[in-house]
Amino acid sequence: MKARVVTLVRITVVLAPWCPHCVPLSLETTQQMAKELNVELRVLDIDKPDQEKLADTIVQEHGDFVEDYLIPQVFLEFDDGRVQHIFTGFSEGVHVTKARWDDFFASHFYGSELRSPAIK
Repeated sequence: MKARVVTLVRITVVLAPWCPHCVPLSLETTQQMAKELNVELRVLDIDKPDQEKLADTIVQEHGDFVEDYLIPQVFLEFDDGRVQHIFTGFSEGVHVTKARWDDFFASHFYGSELRSPAIK
């Protein structure tokens, strides 16, 4: 039996425009990632009530959820319905969040697994 190829279909970032870890850092980072991976980027702004409900749901079901959860949070969504949480910002300085993004892009997961033909 042939293994099914799972396709990444969307990246979702949960953020707020006033958050320096989110805008511009994580918004620009996820925009570039979506472009490189050729997938849609969905931005959920927790300050917009209709988007806040969706953001709360994805964070509660798949992310790092507490009542006042940290942002940004980033998720990969696949065509088989799977959602994978890949990133949460840090409460320390923006330089810490930037360093963790750098670590993510240098990781085996991003460099090999996520970008492999079997995932796309």
